[in-house]
Amino acid sequence: MKSTFINFNDEILPADSLVMSTANRAFKYGDGLFESMRLMKGELKFTDQHVDRLQRGMKALKMDGYSQMDAWFLKDRTETLSIRNKCKHGRMRLTVYRDGEGLYTPTRNKIGFCMELQPIDEPRYFLNDKGLIMDVFTELGKPLNYLSNIKSCNALVYVMAGIYKNQNRLDDVFIVNQNKFLCEAGSSNVFVLYKNHLYTPALTEGCVEGVMRQVVINIALQNNIPVTEAQINPEILYEADEVFLTNATRGIQWVMGYGVKRYFNRLSKFLMDELNKL
Repeated sequence: MKSTFINFNDEILPADSLVMSTANRAFKYGDGLFESMRLMKGELKFTDQHVDRLQRGMKALKMDGYSQMDAWFLKDRTETLSIRNKCKHGRMRLTVYRDGEGLYTPTRNKIGFCMELQPIDEPRYFLNDKGLIMDVFTELGKPLNYLSNIKSCNALVYVMAGIYKNQNRLDDVFIVNQNKFLCEAGSSNVFVLYKNHLYTPALTEGCVEGVMRQVVINIALQNNIPVTEAQINPEILYEADEVFLTNATRGIQWVMGYGVKRYFNRLSKFLMDELNKL
């Protein structure tokens, strides 16, 4: 099911409206970034964390007007769009792009934005009944630089990983960085439980600075589960007791298999229950 309306630069328009010209810099150069957020009972979850990441990303991309994208802005525009779409639960995507002309060098750093709402039936997070079957995508490593942690509109690594996933009939894939260490999954952060210790790739390993990643780290630490952000060799996947993925839309998704290795989901279930208490 798709939404009926979008918010394009503060205009509520039919979702199938032709709003973008060929001069759009997000289209031409991937010159933008986005936030994927979960709407539950008409309210955005973890709004402050999304705002913090969004503003820091816009500052890193040297975009003007990042202070305008505050919590009030997100909540107000979300409420308006959810009412127009008659939708209380869903996935909200906010795309912010540099609204200027020029070739690689923009003529200005003014921003434009688009908000889209995809309805979801559930008013809470649910752990997947069937665990994911995954493999490591090694054809293209994610570069390491100060833009690696941003959810930018330049997503070719994820596109190629998605093609690999489909070609090999997988549920998802692990993505490695340019140094062949574990980075993230196709649209999620990765957690590995090994000898009762939880590991996740450090931000210096090039993973997106996921909002749900930090939420899960906080939940684990509050429940006396040790967590280490580290450089992780994919070989640990053969020895791990449990592996799961996190993102803002789905919460936590447990991985059942990698090659011949099979995992449990005890910790995944516990963390998901704690997440829903929030």
